[in-house]
Amino acid sequence: MASSASTVPAPAGIATASEAEAARRRRMVGIALMCGAVAFFASLDACGKTLARAGVDPLVTTFMRYAASVAMISLFVNPVRTPSVVRSRRLGLQVVRSLLLFASTALNFMALRYLQMAETISIQFAAPLTVALLAGPLLGEWSSRARLTAIGIGFLGVLVIVRPGVGTMHPAALLSVANVLVYALYAIVTRKLASYDSTATTMFYTGLAGVALMAPLLPWIWSSPTQWSHWALLLAVALFGTIGHWLLVLAHARAPANVLAPFIYTQLLWSVTLGFLLFGDLPGRWTIVGAMIVIGSGLYLLAQDTLRRAA
Repeated sequence: MASSASTVPAPAGIATASEAEAARRRRMVGIALMCGAVAFFASLDACGKTLARAGVDPLVTTFMRYAASVAMISLFVNPVRTPSVVRSRRLGLQVVRSLLLFASTALNFMALRYLQMAETISIQFAAPLTVALLAGPLLGEWSSRARLTAIGIGFLGVLVIVRPGVGTMHPAALLSVANVLVYALYAIVTRKLASYDSTATTMFYTGLAGVALMAPLLPWIWSSPTQWSHWALLLAVALFGTIGHWLLVLAHARAPANVLAPFIYTQLLWSVTLGFLLFGDLPGRWTIVGAMIVIGSGLYLLAQDTLRRAA
């Protein structure tokens, strides 16, 4: 009797409740991983800013960041373990994607030399708006009038942060604006490649082209850091970037993108905190106002996408 009783299935309601609870826990873990990822990305920016202010060439910092990343990724994704990983159906796009990511990181490090961390990340929050705008002509994903209005308002927020023509704009802000465009193109190319190559293949090529391009130029730009702390910071840049992307992958494996996306904006809190603790920087009121406008526009687009998928 005991053995037969143990095989009786649980009532459907209990099983459903248990599955719902398990899914809720997975989402909560995914959200925690996302918050951890952006904390590492903010720490990466802090290290990059420290190195730039110490006189280390941002291109050197970018090279070290991706050279170490390529080495770490190759331990798990390489032609020896998986020969098919090097076969890309769109090799040209893979090279373009890698170069765009490299350029985006270099532009960010160059901007951080002169701007507050809160300023650069607030401007970078306009990248999803730029993706939505460019997705029409490049991917055939045209935005409605309401979405275009939200995108326009978001770009207005960037102008509030940068404030061109009022005598307070630092020229380095243009580097962050260029970074937004470059990163948006990188995101669009990544989406396009998803239809052709596996995630492992895309990961394998992620930093490869940028490192290969920069390697011959190193003799002209390389200057060995004179302090051990600079070497430690270069290692930290590579480590924080790799761990951040790893946590990002883990987060998306546990929760949908629309659940995780709003928590990307917590990076602003980390940037403000680290900027104040390490550099004594506090964002001005216009940076805060502009950031809220950009974030609000991004959240509106996210809500519209969620409703559209639900419909």
